[in-house]
Amino acid sequence: RRERQRFVDKNGRCNVQHGNLGGESSRYLSDFFTTLVDLKWRWNLLIFLLTYTVAWLVMASMWWGIAYLRGDLQQAHGDSYSACVANVYNFPSAFLFFVETEATIGYGHRYITERCPEGIVLFLFQSLLGSVVDAFLIGCMFIKMSQPKKRAETLMFSRAAVISQRDAKLCLMFRVGNLRNSHMVSAQIRCKLIKSRQTPEGEFLPLDQCELDVGFGTGADQLFLVSPLTICHEINSESPFFCLSQRSLRSEQFEIVVILEGIVETTGMTCQARTSYTEDEVLWGHRFLPVMSLEDGFFRVDYSQFHATFEVPTPPYSVKE
Repeated sequence: RRERQRFVDKNGRCNVQHGNLGGESSRYLSDFFTTLVDLKWRWNLLIFLLTYTVAWLVMASMWWGIAYLRGDLQQAHGDSYSACVANVYNFPSAFLFFVETEATIGYGHRYITERCPEGIVLFLFQSLLGSVVDAFLIGCMFIKMSQPKKRAETLMFSRAAVISQRDAKLCLMFRVGNLRNSHMVSAQIRCKLIKSRQTPEGEFLPLDQCELDVGFGTGADQLFLVSPLTICHEINSESPFFCLSQRSLRSEQFEIVVILEGIVETTGMTCQARTSYTEDEVLWGHRFLPVMSLEDGFFRVDYSQFHATFEVPTPPYSVKE
């Protein structure tokens, strides 16, 4: 079957774009810090470089302007002459003085004198503005680097989901795993069924969301994810798959969105990993191969068999039938 449009890709990216915002787009500017963090890395680096470059050039021009208005550029800087900033002769020297002051380098060759009140005011303004710019941009870069999105890439989901019997009950199952030795604290899993439907009143819902029970009442949705786990949804009278059979599965059109959330043990930040399964990625009458084996004093996980399944005898009928 041809690949159809997904609501959520296998890598967790949501295929939703917001358009025709009109005047609502101004809301992005009201929360400019979050907007800046959400930008791609190339735009973040460009804004970072442009902001510092423009700020440096503007402030260096102000120091050069003070020296020009006072006539320091035309005067000979001898021992008897007191300039606003010592040893500032042109724009490059004014730029170097600004960088030395901003970076607190202080080579000692250029320095501000006490006979320049406008220079003292500009120095204070430069210190305050530099602190604000540093806090904003460096804070933005730090938050972007510490985002736990990359941690989600080491959380695995099986490529396909399976339907087979477990404990004499028909179940929908898929597998999750953690590739790192660091644990996910308070890991929890949720499933959403995305399917179009029409209400009795005639309203058409193109992407209706329905919750799939993966053990809310029993606590099975709270995961101790130190080894690959098989998540199970029991198909019963309360399940939206109550009327699903092997034959009707071929004509159905739905998408199962899986959301795994937890706290990264090393950073304490919340991480979310997502994937989805369409109807052609649900295998009827299959079961996952075991991946755990007992070695000398420890358990070994064979991830080469993580996605592997095998067929098992399964009735082709729905639970309702």
